[in-house]
Amino acid sequence: MAVGREIPYRCLVVGPSWVGDMLMAQSLFKALATREVGIEAGLELDVLAPAWSHGILARMPEVRRALVAPFAHGSFGLTERWRLGRELSRAGYDQAFVLPNSWKSALVPFFAGIPLRTGYLGEFRVRLLNDIRRLDEKAMPRLVERFSALAYPAAANPLSQRGAGGDVIEDGISQAPQPRLTVNPQAQQASLARLGLDRAQPILALCPGAEYGPAKRWPEAHYAAVARAKLQEGWQVWLFGSAKDRPVTEAINQLTRDACVNLAGQTTLEETVDLLACARAVVSNDSGLMHIAAAVDVPLIAVYGSTDPGYTPPFSDKARVLRLGLECSPCFKRECPLGHLDCLNKLGPERVLEGLPE
Repeated sequence: MAVGREIPYRCLVVGPSWVGDMLMAQSLFKALATREVGIEAGLELDVLAPAWSHGILARMPEVRRALVAPFAHGSFGLTERWRLGRELSRAGYDQAFVLPNSWKSALVPFFAGIPLRTGYLGEFRVRLLNDIRRLDEKAMPRLVERFSALAYPAAANPLSQRGAGGDVIEDGISQAPQPRLTVNPQAQQASLARLGLDRAQPILALCPGAEYGPAKRWPEAHYAAVARAKLQEGWQVWLFGSAKDRPVTEAINQLTRDACVNLAGQTTLEETVDLLACARAVVSNDSGLMHIAAAVDVPLIAVYGSTDPGYTPPFSDKARVLRLGLECSPCFKRECPLGHLDCLNKLGPERVLEGLPE
């Protein structure tokens, strides 16, 4: 990056398409905003991302603007990408960071003529990127490290867990910046008032959904058992999720005789940020809401089944991961290929209750 320039260094980030991955991307944003590279005039960081993610990006102080990626998930949209690239060519970006590994994700920065285009080798995009990084998965096992490492020159990556002799440091502690979302107290109060909520009693937030599939969902009966135990102690229990999670949250609520507050489908992502910050504790599957809870720094118990907490853990000192570690887990399948889902069914609610505050 140029030293002594009078205008801000302008970066465009092509963001990921999942809530949790977008939270992990904030580590890159924070690394860019804080590293000592002589950006005397400052940094202007814009993120090209799906419209649904803009509520999250609005709570990241490092982001100047969230730009809408007008492409349907999974669509190619070559013409639309070319038009957007030509439009963005007038923004004067100095560097682009392409976080998804797909070929099509690198098209907009290429069409925009951004001078420096950084990303991992990925899917046949050697000609689209000109600052290509080769991913060492063993040295950077976590997604948050892989994103953050792009902020640094390839030869000076401080996030690699390889020692001087080339060996991987087992259980190395990540030095990547922790994602942290800003809570808006005024908006928080407005959300509480709109939904008829209060904070008079301690709040347990349950996030029982997982868009990826049922192999990531702790059983509804287990969530209900945890809810009943805390309700008996005088806690409130709030159920979070999207409209798609409504059947799951309704089933849990029925098992507690409708004693919970079912917020699934009732809040925007921005409102969810503020409301999760009200909680005394959160219990969640491996989901986007888990990462939001970690990013507002509340005590969190994260339940893992088919996925690997070594790759996308909740990035918070207040988070605790629970998993059984069966031989068949992690399988990364949407549904249990063995038909029993023992990795979650056999992880009893008493394990979660032991980790919750009284």
